[in-house]
Amino acid sequence: MKAASVAQLKKELKFRSSDELEALCLRLARFKKENKELLTYLLFESEDEAGYIDSVKEQIDDGFEGINTSSFYYVKKSIRKILRETKKYIRYSNHKETEVELLLHFCYKMRSFSPSIKRSRTMMNLHDRQITLIENKVAGLHEDLQYDYTLELEKIKS
Repeated sequence: MKAASVAQLKKELKFRSSDELEALCLRLARFKKENKELLTYLLFESEDEAGYIDSVKEQIDDGFEGINTSSFYYVKKSIRKILRETKKYIRYSNHKETEVELLLHFCYKMRSFSPSIKRSRTMMNLHDRQITLIENKVAGLHEDLQYDYTLELEKIKS
């Protein structure tokens, strides 16, 4: 089965009643965890973006605390998992400020993690790519926010 385009779906949804739309959303939420998470964000957390950022930061902190440090293989695998989850939460929000905040927090936690990531070229490259991504996102923000985020970015770099 070939999936319909977003434009086709949008046109079809205009012809549906509110009860049908509700049923479609609930049915969609049953099939994938990500659909439920996105629906939860849109319904409950999108109004309080600062609270959402704080809860995701707590999850990042918990992820770093739970890393198995017995082997660097597990450290790399865990850090990549935390980054993947962070990017998923960033996609839900769709705000540039949220993306910058969460990636800055991730990089800060990665820098201060023990054992140091400096021993691994792979982890340093991952860190550097995130820093570059943050710099590109900051360039598209308001001037005041650019200044604030640039200061935080300099703290992480040094």
